[in-house]
Amino acid sequence: MMNKFLDTIVVCPLTTKLHPRWRSRIQLSCSGENAEIAVDQIRTISKLRLMKKIDKLDNQIASELRKTITSMYGE
Repeated sequence: MMNKFLDTIVVCPLTTKLHPRWRSRIQLSCSGENAEIAVDQIRTISKLRLMKKIDKLDNQIASELRKTITSMYGE
């Protein structure tokens, strides 16, 4: 909800440097490339840094992301 009203947004960054054994990373395909979501690097960035939408999470990855965030940072 806060992302809607502030000039900043909370993100989990993407990286193409893969760490398959790290529990804080979720591997996926993004725009045809192997990548991973770096849940251990959640941060707040300016919305001005968002240039274009590169892909969309499918329901399975979105569910895994929610579970990983909850597991790492609590409910």
